[in-house]
Amino acid sequence: MTASNQEKYEVVKTDTEWQSILTPEQYRVLRKHGTERAGTSPLDKEYGEGTYYCAGCGQALFTSDTKFNSGTGWPSFFQPIEGAIATSVDKSLFMTRVEVHCSRCGGHLGHVFNDGPQPTGLRYCMNGVSLKFEPR
Repeated sequence: MTASNQEKYEVVKTDTEWQSILTPEQYRVLRKHGTERAGTSPLDKEYGEGTYYCAGCGQALFTSDTKFNSGTGWPSFFQPIEGAIATSVDKSLFMTRVEVHCSRCGGHLGHVFNDGPQPTGLRYCMNGVSLKFEPR
């Protein structure tokens, strides 16, 4: 992580510190911009009432009121909690996508697409391993 990236986030840790608090899969996704295999997260089929938090720093990201079944195999939401996420342009895999990060720690959460339901028309396609769900 560069100095400018470190200054950008409230929660900053070294790679060693992140590795000590995250599982290897969480570290690969949150800190190395990986993607979990579709259909592997139990959170994809979680439809109870509650809040989804960043698995890296615990910031509240999404509420169950904005979750929907996108049929993609990843937990999907049409709107984040205000101020909870940041975005950047991702030009990997020979395409341009909008990458979604936790605004507090910079952890990679997934991508946002323009094919979601109303009222926003957005689909925040999140890696379940980057989230923790807390029922109400």
